[in-house]
Amino acid sequence: MSQNSERYTITAALPYTNGPIHIGHLAGVYVPADIYSRYLRLTGNDVAFICGSDEHGVAIPMKAKKEGVSPKELIDKYHAIIKQSFQDFGISFDNYSRTSAPVHHKTASDFFKKLYEDGKFVEEVTEQLYDSEAGQFLADRFVTGTCPKCGNEEAYGDQCENCGSSLNATDLINPKSVLSGSKPDLKQTKHWFLPLDQYNDFLEEWILKGHKYDWKPNVYGQVSSWVKEGLKPRAVTRDLDWGIPVPVEGAEGKVLYVWFDAPIGYISSTKEWAEREGKDWEPYWKDKNTKLLHFIGKDNIVFHCIIFPSMLKAHGDYVLPENVPANEFLNLEGNKLSTSKNWAVWLHEYLEDFPGKQDVLRYALTANAPETKDNDFTWKDFQARNNNELVAIFGNFINRVVVLTNKYYQGIVPEPGAYSDADKETLEELKNYPEKIASSLDRYRFREGSQELMNLARLGNKYLADEEPWKLIKEDEERVKTIMYVALQIAAGLAVLSEPFLPFTSEKLKGILDLQNTKWTDIASKYDGLISAAHQIGKSELLFSKIEDADIQKQLDKLEATKKSNEAENKEVEPQKDTITYEDFTRMDMRVGTIIEAEKMPKAKKLLVLKVDTGIDTRTIVSGISESFKPEEIIGKRVTVLVNLAPRKLRGVESEGMILMTENKEGKIVFLNPDEEGVNDGETIN
Repeated sequence: MSQNSERYTITAALPYTNGPIHIGHLAGVYVPADIYSRYLRLTGNDVAFICGSDEHGVAIPMKAKKEGVSPKELIDKYHAIIKQSFQDFGISFDNYSRTSAPVHHKTASDFFKKLYEDGKFVEEVTEQLYDSEAGQFLADRFVTGTCPKCGNEEAYGDQCENCGSSLNATDLINPKSVLSGSKPDLKQTKHWFLPLDQYNDFLEEWILKGHKYDWKPNVYGQVSSWVKEGLKPRAVTRDLDWGIPVPVEGAEGKVLYVWFDAPIGYISSTKEWAEREGKDWEPYWKDKNTKLLHFIGKDNIVFHCIIFPSMLKAHGDYVLPENVPANEFLNLEGNKLSTSKNWAVWLHEYLEDFPGKQDVLRYALTANAPETKDNDFTWKDFQARNNNELVAIFGNFINRVVVLTNKYYQGIVPEPGAYSDADKETLEELKNYPEKIASSLDRYRFREGSQELMNLARLGNKYLADEEPWKLIKEDEERVKTIMYVALQIAAGLAVLSEPFLPFTSEKLKGILDLQNTKWTDIASKYDGLISAAHQIGKSELLFSKIEDADIQKQLDKLEATKKSNEAENKEVEPQKDTITYEDFTRMDMRVGTIIEAEKMPKAKKLLVLKVDTGIDTRTIVSGISESFKPEEIIGKRVTVLVNLAPRKLRGVESEGMILMTENKEGKIVFLNPDEEGVNDGETIN
């Protein structure tokens, strides 16, 4: 367990203000960072939990252009949405800032100038990709192409999201400009580079020797690979008109590279917090006893473990990260989360759809956290975690304890008698839970910690089930007093230990039990007196409520609509067929008809056998529409029939024509419907 009075600076990756927050961000970064920060505070440490909006970089003007607004309007919009949704969700940042703030512009500019004046940069004129049609140099995200490492054809100029490799735009094979779609040219431009090759030895000593066993394998492995390959100088400036201007002469039209500017946002946000709170910010970044921790997703490992530490080392007076507990990715219903494809569960929408259920999502994401591998979020699992664990285990135990205490003792905690062996064993187990959970959290195993918390609730349920106070009350009232007293100690333990994982639940439960100033450490030392005899508790309130199938189906329907919309948007229009003459067209005899019979073709998945009144006869037509329509749905349907198509046998049935159909924008098969008043079967279509 963390020792008291240590100082921690906890940073959570700055979310990019080109869209709202979704569950992938929460599971990978913000929920684990919040759990850890709350835990550290509960165990008596000095914590600065820091974050803010990342508002520079090429994706901002790109998205602004797409939405038809200015970059400033875009960042203001999404900064407000993100900040409010974090607040509503209960993420306990000590400060949430933004990189457009004056304090950040000054901090980032001063940081650059310090390194510039100390000769830490290399100034080079290099060839960069240039879009002649657009008339500008192409920053990283303005270029896509094939990744030279994994072959992904949709890699960006700064990173391949498929393999996680950090790239330079000139590394891409077959590069293409996002602005015009054209192949860019190479053109000379001047930039300032951080010579990472000069930090290879430092990084080897610091990471490969110093953190081999305490950093997560996914983090250590990725960083080790980069360092062993040999690092190259990295440009810290870009040819852009959106961002922080490079603060030196001869740098007109250039801004700080977003990955130089953004991590400095942690420092500027700490300054903002310290000024507001009347504190000194420097110990949180410059005192060697401060523990600096970065919570990030795996796509940011290189930037937080190589580039930012090299920047801090170059500056000379900052502490280096103690740990960077990066998570893997979370998928959604079997597919990769995608902002651009709207394949996501957006936090602000979740809060509207499931009011008061912040802790349910926190728990579901923690219990299924992508700590060592990519994991999949499904709405069915979310429902099961709520109904089968939070409601049936945690909520059920608390409800029984509080209801029985009110029923038997008017809500007054009874005086216990002599403890039985079962009582002693149960209380001893309770005593051990703070250390069990702390051990998990100290090793950044948040999923494991959440299950230990649930095991404590299971302990309470088992204890009550074994002791059966509702039966014993008629035979031995004194024994029941002891049972209920022990059960109430477990309830009090849950109220305290649940705070990092379920902060809203913890607050509600503390209110029901009227617990005040009970500390994490009290559970081990006062485990049989967390809530004392004669203490008055409140009435029972449901901590959790069931989530119904209809609520889940609504979310699945929303995703299905998104899926169909994406398929329709991405569907390629078939190219025009060979040109025909007017005479060819006039040979086609298309008539209005009515389906009068329909049945499934035996042993055929897609085929329906139809009887169609064409006005000139009744004929059999076999159509591959069984997966879209039930036979009974289409009887009486008016259709367009190509009647002079040569007959063709399908599964032994002779088909004497073709019904004309197409797909709508949702990908659903629809009839080319001649339902016009006054049009009769047999009428020709010209």
